Amino acid sequence: MQITAARRNRIKITGDRIVLNVISYIALSLFALACVIPFYLIIVSSFTSERAILTHGFSMWIREFSIEGFEIILTNPALIARAYANTIGVTLVGTAVAVFLATMAGYVLQRRDFAWRNPIMFIFYFTMLFNGGLTPYYILCVRYLGFTNSYHALLLPGMFSVWNMIIAKNYMRTIPDEIVESAKIDGAGEFRIFIQLILPLATPLLATLGLFTALGYWNNWMDAMLFIRDRDMYTLQYFLQNMLRSIQALRVVAEMSGLVVPVMPAENMKMAMTLIVTGPIIFAYPFAQKYFLKGLTIGAIKG
Repeated sequence: MQITAARRNRIKITGDRIVLNVISYIALSLFALACVIPFYLIIVSSFTSERAILTHGFSMWIREFSIEGFEIILTNPALIARAYANTIGVTLVGTAVAVFLATMAGYVLQRRDFAWRNPIMFIFYFTMLFNGGLTPYYILCVRYLGFTNSYHALLLPGMFSVWNMIIAKNYMRTIPDEIVESAKIDGAGEFRIFIQLILPLATPLLATLGLFTALGYWNNWMDAMLFIRDRDMYTLQYFLQNMLRSIQALRVVAEMSGLVVPVMPAENMKMAMTLIVTGPIIFAYPFAQKYFLKGLTIGAIKG
């Protein structure tokens, strides 16, 4: 009887596990579908004519195939390539420096032997709660820092994030102090400990912060709008937005003056621009995704 009851319990547990797995897979599939459908609509709409979009709205299939939006965007491939190069360069350099600074600050501020960690942490928190606003920020950057037509304007504003520093600080607490102590006994300096011991153990943190920071740099258009006047220094997002704004202004002027102009593919261009801008950054996610939940500190210390 005991064997039969135990077997019944195992069968029940197995059945409950199967039901739970089925429910979990269905819920995750529905969530994934809800995330994929908007991007699918962007792809379909980018290859749908403006007339079909204005007549029938956005649909799940291509009613009237057209690549007019891509043709207008790619009228001058050299400028697009230049904008791509600016965005990629700013994203790579800014992300590398921003992640390094955030992890280094987080590592220092979580050290118990650092006497000034609480006052400095208060200063960081204060900047998250209060700021001077857009006008003082613009005056500071233009008049005193000389950000006009400078790549510094695209790099420096996003090069340090207090939020990322706090995430790094909390993650650094999970790294055992014995690693630092043993390295000091062996004669290693602080910077060597951080570079050769702490950073390799913080690979999931580096990947996560790197992806978030790269997204911020990649999607940033406001700094280019505020500080960049040279067209050769435009980022991809601001370049495409400026092109779309010019088409919309042309449409308004034509309507006010009574001129008859062809239908400008504004909606079609929006979808094409979204596809061009988001395409490259999507391919970067799978390379960082595997590190999100992977803990490399497990087993770092024996005994």
